[in-house]
This record gives sequence, structure tokens and C-alpha cells, in this order.
Amino acid sequence: MTVPGFATDALVDAKWAQQHLTDPNVRFVEVDVDTTAYDQSHIPGAVGWNWTSQLTDGIRRDIASQEDFSALVSASGIGPSTTVVLYGDNNNWFAAWAYWQLKLYGHDDIRILDGGRRYWLDNGLPVTTDAPTHEATDYRLPKPDFSLRAFRDDILPRLGDAGLSLVDVRSPAEFNGEIIAPPGLPETAQRAGHIPGAASIPWAQTVREDGRFKSANELRDLYAAKGVTADKDIIAYCRIGERSSHSWFVLHELLGYQRVRNYDGSWTEWGSLIGVPIEKPVPVGAPA
Repeated sequence: MTVPGFATDALVDAKWAQQHLTDPNVRFVEVDVDTTAYDQSHIPGAVGWNWTSQLTDGIRRDIASQEDFSALVSASGIGPSTTVVLYGDNNNWFAAWAYWQLKLYGHDDIRILDGGRRYWLDNGLPVTTDAPTHEATDYRLPKPDFSLRAFRDDILPRLGDAGLSLVDVRSPAEFNGEIIAPPGLPETAQRAGHIPGAASIPWAQTVREDGRFKSANELRDLYAAKGVTADKDIIAYCRIGERSSHSWFVLHELLGYQRVRNYDGSWTEWGSLIGVPIEKPVPVGAPA
């Protein structure tokens, strides 16, 4: 069933997923940080999307184009009326990123599998290594609507604006400027720190130990404690936009806050811009 207690039905549980494994109107899609994970095992019938090559345009440094994304969903057997259920490793990091991109391209019948790949495997639920065969569609996605997307020029003129809440979802070490990117991840920036005025609310604080999301009340309290409330314009950011998509999903889809956008340029853009302000707290014990 869809997980109750949230503003929308965007979250489904493992029981619902098992009941719809052979439903021709449902397509499971796995999107992992570790792009080799899908080949090791996946939910029966699920297709795998590679975020590094299929959900990004490395030449334009942008999300996948309308043409490329249309080709991807069509090849995956997804049509306009298909229910797409996304899941992945790292508690659905890149599953949330794919969800956000599908929203930009106007496909609204989307769900995220609560707990993602980790919960599915930890509970011994069915997996396979077989590659599925789905009949391709001819699904032409519409031009993207960027009302859920923020750009640097949406932020820079509003620094210090009490009506804007910037949510930095990276780790405290990234926020404080101790590191620029998590270990082993190549996308980086020229400077370390955070956007002035941003609240540090790491994405991982929104999930439980088993990978499933916390309750709506817990999530609402988490953000409210840092001044992030539904009456403000909210922009989430991270390093390249995937972790902030996860927090965007929590704020916009689970809590139902309407004025939430994802700044996918994130720190790799902001931290490399010439002349824009940053904050970089001096680590404890370091010389001032």
C-alpha cells in the first residue's frame, strides 16, 4: 500500500511492491550510486538506469535532454499511463533524483519504494539477475517545466532574505568546509564551505536505520527546528543535486510543502563561481 500519514501517495511499501511485481501497468526502475549494483541483483522485472550516462548530459553539464530522456523511458517500456516505482541504494539517493527529473518532464504517476534497495535485500525479498524484456513504447515527454528547479540566479539576489530558506543537505564536514566532496566521489568544486544563510540539515537525518523514511511529524519537526517551514520559499542543495532531490522529495512530496525547489547546480557550481559569497566556519582547534 502507499505509506500512510504523508501529504501524497508518493511512497509505497515493500508489501505493495511485491503485489505489483507482475503488474503490466507498473514499472520498477533501479537507480544506484553504485552503477554495478543492478547487475548483482535487482527486483524481478525492474530496469536499471545509470545516472552517470543516462540521467545527465556531461557536455552541457545538465539533466538529460528531452530527447534522451524520452528515449530512455520508452526503451524501459514506460508509457504515459505507466506507474513508475523508483528505488536504489544509499536510501534512494539517485532514485529521488530520477523521481525529480520525471516530475520536471511531466510524468506524474511516480512512486518511491520506501527503504529502497537496502530494505528489500535486508528482508530477503525476491531478486534476480535476469535482464527483463519490456516492449518499447513511443513515449514523447513534454518539454520540462522548471518550476521545481532552482538556479543560481534564484539564490544570489535573495541572500539574507528572511522569506527564503536554503537547506544544505550535505554532511556537516562538507557544510563546515572541512572537505569539498564525500570520499571517492569525483565531482568537486574550487572552494569548500556553504551558501551564506543556509541551514545544515543532512539528508540522512530523514531516514531510519532500516532506510525507511521517518514519520511526517518527525520530519516536520526536523526542518522546523532550523526555521524551514511551509510558509517560506525553500531551496535545497547538495553537491550535484542528488541528495538534495532526496530532501526535496521529503519536503515537497511527503510533507506537502508547495514552495520547494531543488538547486541541482549545487556546490559544484556555487563553490566554483568567481565572486559569489560563501561561508566557511573555522574548524574547532584550527587557527583563526
